[in-house]
Amino acid sequence: MIGQPRTTQRREGHTPEDEAALVADMIELTRQYGRYGYRRIAAPLRSAGWEVNKKRVERLWRREGLKVPARQPRRRRLWLNDGSCVRLRPMRRNHVWAYDFVEDRTHGGRKYRMRCLIDEFTRECLAIRVAWRINSFGVIEAFADAML
Repeated sequence: MIGQPRTTQRREGHTPEDEAALVADMIELTRQYGRYGYRRIAAPLRSAGWEVNKKRVERLWRREGLKVPARQPRRRRLWLNDGSCVRLRPMRRNHVWAYDFVEDRTHGGRKYRMRCLIDEFTRECLAIRVAWRINSFGVIEAFADAML
């Protein structure tokens, strides 16, 4: 006994004759509304006269390999010194810098930190400071070295 119903072995599936036209309309709506998923595409299909539910649209959506493109994350920029919400866009070399701290461990398990300073216009790494501990004095010193 395989635990499979006998009706699954004898019953032949049938596809409705209007399915090709439905898929064509669905793909056209997907091109028109790129950010819509299968649930939101089902509503315009219904208003166009198709008698579909979201389960049928989902089945056809998956069969056709359609996907909603993932949202691109917003690029974060440095803020102005006065705390305002205007983000600087790099216009030229050395206009906007960004820094970040990266932490890793040695083979022996000891932590070390790296502070990376990059130019956002050229995407060039201006300085990498590696140390067991990085305090505020070390950060200011590294900025002063980069500015000189």
